[in-house]
Amino acid sequence: MKAAPFEYLRARHVDEVLNVLAADDGAKVIAGGQSLVPLMAMRLARPTVLVDVNDLELDSVVGADGELCLGAGVRHRTLEHDAVVARAAPLVAEAAALIGYPAIRVRGTIGGSLAHADPVAELPAVLVALGGAVVARGPAGERRIAAADLFTGFLTTALEPDELVTEVRVPAAGPRAGAAFCEWARRSGDFAVAGVGVHVERAADGVCTAARAAACGVGTAPLDCSDAVAGAVGARDGGDALLRDVARWFGDLELHGLLAARALHRALVRAPVEAAA
Repeated sequence: MKAAPFEYLRARHVDEVLNVLAADDGAKVIAGGQSLVPLMAMRLARPTVLVDVNDLELDSVVGADGELCLGAGVRHRTLEHDAVVARAAPLVAEAAALIGYPAIRVRGTIGGSLAHADPVAELPAVLVALGGAVVARGPAGERRIAAADLFTGFLTTALEPDELVTEVRVPAAGPRAGAAFCEWARRSGDFAVAGVGVHVERAADGVCTAARAAACGVGTAPLDCSDAVAGAVGARDGGDALLRDVARWFGDLELHGLLAARALHRALVRAPVEAAA
């Protein structure tokens, strides 16, 4: 099939985007187009206007004041390879490397992935696991939406139709952080059937002081499963008993349980006991 007819606008500034979104309920934002264009080709999405935001310079990567601030237009490929991202948010970097194929990662953007809110996508789960947030701009100004409030259902978010995601923020990892994202897909590059991301922090003596996790492929939105890994807090390693408890927390979701146990083990192994000099 071919896409239904639409108009195209290459926006030069954010206000131009907001004006179009406010004036036309059928307007859609496009950056990488890795999710929207296939839907248009199948006529499951029929935007009246495509607003291209690639000229808005929403591609900054800044680590400051305890946060990693990412422009909504940062490509998955940048998330995968950028040294600042790897240091401040290793879970983001690892998950980004699992998204589709290299050609998809070169085009796809973090803001587009989060706004699309596919429940099997990696980055929405990562945002929940890290307790991050998006910054959105609309006619009423700018607001920050926590990950816990952003994803409201299948391909659905708390964003208003006339709002644009401009930035993504996650707490910066500490010097003794460890992270891992484990998933299972039928073939390399396919959408994951199940995935779990885990982030941990250690004290200098090796004791785990914090553990968070989230899963994709569970239901209509990412699942915060930090309770599953809470037993790691106070421990120095992921012993068999702890990992069995993690897996059992998921009940009948055995694949998610196995992935969560594996991700927790890897995250703890990767968290250094001593801070880098």
